[in-house]
Amino acid sequence: MRLRSNNPTRDDILSRYFPHYRIVAGPETSGLSGSSCILQHGEQRLVLREHHAAGAPESDFLRQYHALHRLPARLAPKPVFYTSGWMAVEYLIGEIKSVLPATRPLAALLYDLHQQPRFGWQLSLLPLLEQYWQQCSPTRRTPFWLRALQRLRRQGEPRALRLAPLHMDVHAGNIVHGAQGLRLIDWEYAGDGDVALELAAVWTTDNWQRYQLTLAYAEQANMAPERLWQQVLRWRPWVLMLMAGWFECRGQQTGDEQFFRLANDAWQPLKHKKEAVWGQ
Repeated sequence: MRLRSNNPTRDDILSRYFPHYRIVAGPETSGLSGSSCILQHGEQRLVLREHHAAGAPESDFLRQYHALHRLPARLAPKPVFYTSGWMAVEYLIGEIKSVLPATRPLAALLYDLHQQPRFGWQLSLLPLLEQYWQQCSPTRRTPFWLRALQRLRRQGEPRALRLAPLHMDVHAGNIVHGAQGLRLIDWEYAGDGDVALELAAVWTTDNWQRYQLTLAYAEQANMAPERLWQQVLRWRPWVLMLMAGWFECRGQQTGDEQFFRLANDAWQPLKHKKEAVWGQ
């Protein structure tokens, strides 16, 4: 079957490239987005992922594929297929838990990732923050948001302590606990950046858990713990702004009020300085 030149559908992809596979889980049961699904043929399972990020160029999706190609199997699923708008990756057998792993194993996982060769493209947060401001609903733009954005623009991003390949979306739902250890999935935000930025972006339950993770990481990476922690704090307002802006844009794109509630939650530490994130 001839694929449509620009936007092949899932049925197009399945009939041409995976005719012997059957869908065993769709987005409604697998937690995937768009038309993504889990395929199976015999004992082999694959995750077929659709490029669904609104407004994101195809090059971002291709970068994710290249990132997975460069990473060892102990850290990430192996990619097996790519075409415009779609990729298939190895399905990781294991359990996804509702809480983060213990501090030391999680620190070891991140340190292992950060020891790998760099991807070749560096993360820059300010353009994303500007983009979120422009794309969100005008009714959601507040004077506080504008002041915070201007403040970060004046400050500039913190100078990196140590550059490494980053995952940038580390939370309990993106970690597979398997027989061979911990592995990370969902690499769509990956790029090169400061290791402290990764620690600042981990979805911990509170700042105490983040501090403990930072100490464990510093021990493994042979870094001065307090210096690393201060750098994590410098990155926190950037990460919180990134989260809030992302939720604002998703709310605008989908009309789902849940994203606006999440955005409101993300703004609170910045407004009330709950984490002492300003002035570090």
